[in-house]
Amino acid sequence: MTIHRKRGKSLGLKELIAIAIGGMVGGGIFTILGISVGLIGFLTPVAIAIGGIVAGLAAYSYVKLGLYYRDEGATYAFVKKTYPTAKFPAAVIGWLVIFGYISTLAIYAYTFSSYVISGSDFSNNIWARKFIALGVLGMFTLVNVWSVNGMGKIEDAMVYTKLIILTIISVVLIKFRSIDMHTFIQNMHVDLGKSNIMDILIVASLTFVAYEGFQLVINAVNEMKNPKQNTPRAIYSAITIVIILYVIISIGALFSIPLDQMAKNKEYALAAGAGNAIGSIGSLLVIIGAILATSSAISGTLFGSSRQMAEIAEDGFLPAKLIHRKNNIPTVAVISMAVMAAVLILAGGLRLLVEFGSITFLIVSLLMAIINFRIRHKTKSSSLITILAIIGLGIGGILILYYEFTHKWEQMVAIIFVYIALIIGAWLYSKRGKFI
Repeated sequence: MTIHRKRGKSLGLKELIAIAIGGMVGGGIFTILGISVGLIGFLTPVAIAIGGIVAGLAAYSYVKLGLYYRDEGATYAFVKKTYPTAKFPAAVIGWLVIFGYISTLAIYAYTFSSYVISGSDFSNNIWARKFIALGVLGMFTLVNVWSVNGMGKIEDAMVYTKLIILTIISVVLIKFRSIDMHTFIQNMHVDLGKSNIMDILIVASLTFVAYEGFQLVINAVNEMKNPKQNTPRAIYSAITIVIILYVIISIGALFSIPLDQMAKNKEYALAAGAGNAIGSIGSLLVIIGAILATSSAISGTLFGSSRQMAEIAEDGFLPAKLIHRKNNIPTVAVISMAVMAAVLILAGGLRLLVEFGSITFLIVSLLMAIINFRIRHKTKSSSLITILAIIGLGIGGILILYYEFTHKWEQMVAIIFVYIALIIGAWLYSKRGKFI
């Protein structure tokens, strides 16, 4: 049984929505556009919306399980409490999710640094990027260790500011569009004729990873006000806002940026395209939006994942030192997450680790839907919605694996080796750990 502590309730609905949006809009949209456009062109907004709907279905099980168990261990806690004698499966889920968060932290920090020095003399200096990435990790580690309430307020400011900036960018791109609405719709019809449903669903599956982060709200259950009402409100509101934002951004980009340019530049497509479409002010706005996006994602991910890490350590499946808290904040876990992400930044190979994190998130979401279906009478869940989530996530998982094996099979082999290493580590700890 998990140890419960008396804590102040510092996070209201506004802060929880900010944590969820901060975890989702962390740089994924900057990468997704180029990849999606290269595969299905003007149908990209449709695929992005489908990916968001699947994320909403996945969120349903997280909300129901989160309200039923009321445990900041989230994904890990749901497994261990549903299967109380299954130490090894719980340990594996815990290790995979935590390492997925660590890899995500590393790429957020690295993306932050890439945009900070873009256009400068140091833009191609790999060590300048790494140094700045380590610096931003250190800064948000201090913020998270300093105060839950302080982190929430800073997260509010970053998230809502970046939403305004990204919306402005989209509106401006549409205003200074190079094609009209009639041509846009014609291009959609042309791409619909060239693409099949499989292509659209593959892109939707790849897009799904850009919605990673809504589950961080569950980790804040012990520090939020009115969990029963605010948990579903925060998660569903955040996903809805992010779907609308992503679709508007993609439409704005398609109106103003040539497809070949977006496909070529990939993660820098929006910045490069905005610069060409509306001048240097466009590039500057995108850079500011990207910096705020990655900053809030770093802060929100550190906040949620550190609490999950501390819970896993309480059960003996991670080093006991990670349990330590100061002012109800798992300070050692926060610092440990940042240090391990820093190691990954220095070691390189971040693209590989991000793919690992993306695949892990989709697979774990599928497992959560299956668990929720198993105890649907206890969580008072709809069988129809839960089954739809299982089907959607199952198809998405198969399609993203198909894409990875057919486009980057060497990377998938490396990811499999990472999985094996983590499973071995979880097995060793599960032999001596115990649920408390």
